[in-house]
Amino acid sequence: MTIPATMTAIDPDTPGGPEVLVPVERPVPQPGPGEVLVRVAAAGVNRPDVLQRKGGYAPPPGTTSIPGLEIAGEVVAIGEDVPPEMIGQPVCALVAGGGYAEYCVAPAGQCLPVPEAVTMVEAAALPETLFTVWTNLFERGFASDGDTVLVHGGTSGIGTMAIALCGLFGIDIIVTAGSPQKVAAAKALGATHAIDYQAEDFVARVKDITGGKGVQVVLDMVGGDYVPRNLQCLAEDGRHVSIAVQGGPTATIPIFDIMRRRLTLTGSTLRNRDVAFKSLVADELSRTVWPHVEAGRLKPVMDKSFPLVAAADSHRRMEAGDHVGKIVLTVAGESGQS
Repeated sequence: MTIPATMTAIDPDTPGGPEVLVPVERPVPQPGPGEVLVRVAAAGVNRPDVLQRKGGYAPPPGTTSIPGLEIAGEVVAIGEDVPPEMIGQPVCALVAGGGYAEYCVAPAGQCLPVPEAVTMVEAAALPETLFTVWTNLFERGFASDGDTVLVHGGTSGIGTMAIALCGLFGIDIIVTAGSPQKVAAAKALGATHAIDYQAEDFVARVKDITGGKGVQVVLDMVGGDYVPRNLQCLAEDGRHVSIAVQGGPTATIPIFDIMRRRLTLTGSTLRNRDVAFKSLVADELSRTVWPHVEAGRLKPVMDKSFPLVAAADSHRRMEAGDHVGKIVLTVAGESGQS
């Protein structure tokens, strides 16, 4: 196919509300060594995109200012050191930016093949949450068969992916959600237990559910005053994994209690990790998780899709907090659940 010189993209000049997400013309990027150029069919919308739009989460140095951390589409060009057979292949990929566009460069090592069991729109909703949940809940938190874990935001993209993975790997999962409707949705998706944090004290409920023992892992995206409460939910030798600070970047924690119960506090951000690390994660996912995707046993929970030119509406949807699962932008004529 002929690759044009320019493309439509969402690339706001200044931080602001959703209204700054307007279509503009940008040069089509060129793949460098170890990279591929993807004609984007769909791109996932994630909370970090909202933070970047507001000016609170700058792209890593050298990364495009175009937002978007996950894509699916067809490889149309390759850089040096990339096997030529990748041209024409349908892939989804984790990227450090650039997804809100008709074309996006991705490291070849961060690409995964799109099997027939999922659509391009579904494939675009997989990489960010899959890489995040896997590296944090399973690798940093060491969640394993027979464990019980607590995950906040049970109907978010992260929460729904955690529910799905825990179901595949024999882990009981307790989630929190902000309404009876979302509690019901989380249970319908396979959560072992779901707690309405607006109506119940999740600390007391977790102790009740676990018979006072607590959970082995907490995956937390809230931060702030949730952290000391989360620690009360942990069993001895439990692990607390922080992946976001939506409720505040600081917390007061009981250090002696951490010592006495041998708790581990850890966390990570994924976007600014290097390509080598993310490629290793992709290799591990291709062995351990991707067979479930290929067999149709693992699919993302889809909330709503918007065309690329309506990116502002996708952010309004996310910030309203009513979504269950993933929000996706469609490009290249793709369509999804709306």
